Amino acid sequence: MALVSLWWVWAAAALVFAILEVLLPGYILLGFAAGAAGVAILLGIGAALPMSSLLLVFAVVSLVAWIAMRKAFGLQAGSVKTFDHDINDT
Repeated sequence: MALVSLWWVWAAAALVFAILEVLLPGYILLGFAAGAAGVAILLGIGAALPMSSLLLVFAVVSLVAWIAMRKAFGLQAGSVKTFDHDINDT
């Protein structure tokens, strides 16, 4: 049995991505964690998918999770401060 078809490997990868997100914030690794967790759940309920399908599910769930987090937690409209002059100008 290939290592990528074991549910606990994907669950461990999700945990590693979630921990790395704390160290390197930006919602990207948290999206990967959601994708890995999604694949772990699929494998945990007994879905026997080939590796290409597992990677496709991982990619799609990661992208959807990243877009959802970007919409929910991203920069809100009008929250960027712009400056029209330099403080060093006299």
